[in-house]
Amino acid sequence: MSKKLTSRAEDYSKWYNELVVKADMAENSAVRGCMVIKPYGYAIWEKMQAELDKMFKETGHQNAYFPLFVPKSLFEAEEKNAEGFAKECAVVTHYRLQNDPDRPGKLRVDPDAKLEEELVVRPTSEAIIWNTYRNWIQSYRDLPILINQWCNVVRWEMRTRLFLRTAEFLWQEGHTAHATKAEALVEAKLMNNVYATFAENFMAIPVIQGVKTESERFAGAEETFCIEALMQDGKALQAGTSHFLGQNFAKAFDVKFANKEGKQDYVWATSWGVSTRLMGALIMTHSDDHGLVLPPSLAPNQVVIVPIYRTDEEFAAVSEVANGILKDLRSKGVTVKFDDRDTQRPGAKFAQHELQGVPLRVAIGPKDLQNGTVELARRDTLTKSVVALDDLTNTVENLLKEIQDSLFKKASDFRDSHITEVNSFEEFKDVLEKKTGFISAHWDGTNESEEKIKELTKATIRCIPLEMKEEEGVCVFSGAPSKGRVLFAKAY
Repeated sequence: MSKKLTSRAEDYSKWYNELVVKADMAENSAVRGCMVIKPYGYAIWEKMQAELDKMFKETGHQNAYFPLFVPKSLFEAEEKNAEGFAKECAVVTHYRLQNDPDRPGKLRVDPDAKLEEELVVRPTSEAIIWNTYRNWIQSYRDLPILINQWCNVVRWEMRTRLFLRTAEFLWQEGHTAHATKAEALVEAKLMNNVYATFAENFMAIPVIQGVKTESERFAGAEETFCIEALMQDGKALQAGTSHFLGQNFAKAFDVKFANKEGKQDYVWATSWGVSTRLMGALIMTHSDDHGLVLPPSLAPNQVVIVPIYRTDEEFAAVSEVANGILKDLRSKGVTVKFDDRDTQRPGAKFAQHELQGVPLRVAIGPKDLQNGTVELARRDTLTKSVVALDDLTNTVENLLKEIQDSLFKKASDFRDSHITEVNSFEEFKDVLEKKTGFISAHWDGTNESEEKIKELTKATIRCIPLEMKEEEGVCVFSGAPSKGRVLFAKAY
């Protein structure tokens, strides 16, 4: 198969789909809407997991695991949550198969093995977790509970795309319980800030922190905080959410505690999560027509060394030096791969590592040994330079930081140049069609105006920015008074 990708300008969606597959990150599976995450893609996800898990634990959270199946009666307990996810639920009704008497060699569901109560395959875990917390919480001394779990969930999406929207996906979901409203709000904001820090410091993706409108909130939440990012095609992507759940789930599952005054009160709750959708964000923020461009902080291999040789003697000499480079770089915490495969020519290796977004590539051959140099190629700029062997380790360390910072700056410049203030609906539609990106516009705060704008333009309110300044104006759609601007965009 040719490694050449469809260009982003020609067909952004096709470019994305081809890149995910050709870079060996993931592929569609035999199950409709589900994906196989391949080793290279999973290695990136593992790096994301490791950094996020460290950040969660540094903020006092512990990991646990809860069941995949949720009894339907528990799922129904919090009505808004149940209604919000009902159309996406996969449901288990039977527990056994049997031979089909009408079709030899085939199986059918055993009609006598129907479950007494149907089981929902978790689309999210609030119900099963809050039913469990009821047994864990009696007093204010039991609070707070700060739990996270890494798991899979199922949401029966009709239109799917690798990483961005699949029927089954991997994620983490935090679920915390608190004695006061104030503590729960602090937690929800804290975790949204953790997500923003991770996105910017590790993914090199600038994000805008904000809150969702009532119609866009998580089902069952009183407030949803979010981080919104902008992709290269001018569409927004919700990269993470953190929800203040109030006492809704505590009341639904009768989770009470004795406070310091000895009175019974309902527990206050949060939940928060990010998923393998972050993989899609990473791809669409930085990558180009040559393939992936990975920030060094999340690249499975930050450096790859490719030997150039013709004879076994040359290979042995180059390998000795290459292994020395590998050892030196690893001692500095750099992840390095020595690509000594004899089944691929150097040119094919260069193409593969470029496609897979390895930040730095070192090429070394017999002439380099004579000169005491190597050729160093940067993936982000596609530039090459000759570097003295003695300076290589320091050069690599400096370049990796430079690449990380450069990717963030490039994405920030793009995002900032694609936030456009508008003051009329005609201007709104013109920017949406010709420029795309975030549109900063006044909104009257009503669901009616929000829905009508969405119906007419397919743009949604991505968030009310946390740093929104009060500004008297009029809604671009209704002309009614507005207290400030919100961010609209078309989104994934």
